[in-house]
Amino acid sequence: MTSPRVVPAPPPWASKLHTVGVTGTNGKTTTTAWIAAALRAISRPVARATTVGFFLDEVDLAIDKSYDGFLKGMRACFDRGGTHAAIELTSESLARGFARAWPCHVGVFTNLTHDHLDAHGTPEHYLASKAQLFVSLPAGATAVLNASDENYELLREVTPAGVVQRAYAVPSRGTPQGEPDLVATSVDVSWKGTRIACDVKDPASGLPRELHVRAIGSVYAENALAALLGAVAAGVPADAAAGALAEAAAPPGRFEVIHERPYVVVDYAHSPDALARTVAIARALASDARLFVVFGAGGKRDRDKRRPMGEAARPADVVILTTDNPRDEAPADIARAIAAGLDGHAGVRTELDRERAITAAILEAQGDDVVLVAGKGHETEQIIGTETRRFSDVEVAKAALARRG
Repeated sequence: MTSPRVVPAPPPWASKLHTVGVTGTNGKTTTTAWIAAALRAISRPVARATTVGFFLDEVDLAIDKSYDGFLKGMRACFDRGGTHAAIELTSESLARGFARAWPCHVGVFTNLTHDHLDAHGTPEHYLASKAQLFVSLPAGATAVLNASDENYELLREVTPAGVVQRAYAVPSRGTPQGEPDLVATSVDVSWKGTRIACDVKDPASGLPRELHVRAIGSVYAENALAALLGAVAAGVPADAAAGALAEAAAPPGRFEVIHERPYVVVDYAHSPDALARTVAIARALASDARLFVVFGAGGKRDRDKRRPMGEAARPADVVILTTDNPRDEAPADIARAIAAGLDGHAGVRTELDRERAITAAILEAQGDDVVLVAGKGHETEQIIGTETRRFSDVEVAKAALARRG
């Protein structure tokens, strides 16, 4: 969610919408969507603002992605009797003062990994921007933090006195710190979804010992635990929140399975951490079959993440390097920088036409092979030079599948 450069005071009615704000590097959109799904157990409509769009329940309002557009959407929710909202907060919007322009009653932190350093310059500024959500929480609010993230203790320290703190942990990210309220003890992934077994700190809390989500991948364990605690902090009964998460649709463009046998998956992963985790999911599900990974990296953005993204794709049998949003940078230069992280890998190819790259992988895949197309997910545009063109990984993948017959 964007915000103005001059931070205005929130409108008088803003405090009437109980708002859950979600920030972090990966998983913001999914976590926000699942919190919104859970909030519908106690409020209708629920406003949901993410990088995908602004929604009242499942109705897309198609408003401008600006602070004025955000206020218009929130006002529509309020005027229609809504009492709750879930909003995704980017580091850029927080750096520009959004947490002061709109009050949040619950702040949720997903994780912090390498991304957006082109906008922030240093990891420290990136973290400081994310932390603004928690610094700005009022007394009586709740901060939901990731106790497996290395920044957990710092975020605890900057959260003001009088703010309730809740924590969750998934040990695959790191050893849990402190005494989290909810810890994932095992995560089982199949083509049908993800099951998470949990250790609950306080049995009297009513928090479940098992969660199910329809999204595919161990990475969704973090999102599910964060969403559950965020929704409960906003007033949703724990059993109702868990039930809503089990029923919620997997978010579009997040390990979205387009086809089975061969399995074709579209995912938004565009940072080294997200790509590594998504590739790991696909590798596990592919079992003894081949894994194809098609991806690139944006031009004129965070060049330091390119080699690590190549390293993240190493478990694949075939890696096809292509364009993402090259902007006015030479696509071949971007591909070479990514390829440096794949030095010695025998299955690396370069096809700078993204449509041809996706099509080639899908036409070559057989049987139980898995084709993972990463980087754009739900997006429907590609920026080449100064031109923004229509481009959908999902549409291209479906067209390639149609060619297979």
